[in-house]
Amino acid sequence: MASPNRIPELRKDPVNNRWVIFSPARARRPSDFKSKQNPNPNSNPHSECPFCIGHEKECAPEIFRSPENSTFDWKIRVIQNLYPALSRDIEPASVLLKSDSDSDSGRVGLNGFGFHDVVIESPVHSVHLPDLLPVEVGDVLLAYKKRIEQLSSCDSIKYVQVFKNHGASAGASMSHSHSQIMALPVIPPTVSARLNSMKEHFDQTGKCSLCESRFENLVVDESTHFVSIAPFASTSPFEIWILPQAHSSHFHELDSDKAVDLGGILKLTLRKMSLQLNNPPYNFMIHSCPFEVTPSQLPYIHWYLQIVPQLTVVGGFEMGSGCYINPVFPEDAAKILRELSVSD
Repeated sequence: MASPNRIPELRKDPVNNRWVIFSPARARRPSDFKSKQNPNPNSNPHSECPFCIGHEKECAPEIFRSPENSTFDWKIRVIQNLYPALSRDIEPASVLLKSDSDSDSGRVGLNGFGFHDVVIESPVHSVHLPDLLPVEVGDVLLAYKKRIEQLSSCDSIKYVQVFKNHGASAGASMSHSHSQIMALPVIPPTVSARLNSMKEHFDQTGKCSLCESRFENLVVDESTHFVSIAPFASTSPFEIWILPQAHSSHFHELDSDKAVDLGGILKLTLRKMSLQLNNPPYNFMIHSCPFEVTPSQLPYIHWYLQIVPQLTVVGGFEMGSGCYINPVFPEDAAKILRELSVSD
């Protein structure tokens, strides 16, 4: 536990090239952090929605389901988003579109081609991801893998982002447990910044920044193939990263055995967060490698899954500076979660 007189500290994140201010004076004791709100205030465990079994026709077109040949006994469905941010029905733009006739305006754009899918993680409205068995969570992860592999065959797609919003304040519009996949015709700036930061660390040290991030006092849990850590420069209280123990650049190289192993440690992490933090709203994101990289880049690109419980508010300082203020040191968060017992 941090001393009440611990001074503020600035830490640099070598993975994402950003600074974080740790300011314990702004917070109560780390163990007192709890979510103050129900993440799904309108959720009724007995209600039904378009994602529920028997309501399949109310959804956008299905891409695939698991098991593959199932009918009314499906476990996972991957469907198109009914309200997509990008459209799969327009031609990919091969050239940048000028916003006006002035070629020196600096304003450029692409048409909104891309893919926006939904992964329905359970047919039952009241069942959430940490309620599933590790092998069932693994099946959800394998559904991500399968869809990423499908999207990789589209030459215009440069990057795929898998993410989950749990709770209305974390961005979820439906309380039925689901995650989303967006495939983009560009590599987002934050992804480019992450790759550049990883390369800089590798050029300076000859080592992968994530392979070097597993300090003993930051480790929460370990499994055969994965480790969960509170990152050295976490941007939010109780932020957790789950990363492969062995160096791996592409999430979609995950095999069935590793999917079950990852499913187990992901389930454990979400259950610990729920127990310790009063079932907080959260986001998780899978940060993987773009499709088009050279072999020389792979030694420093390491994929990971980031979980961010929504316990604080991002304000003007964070927006303006790109720096974050975190009132909980990751060593304290890791110790609390590491020592927390969760029953089977």
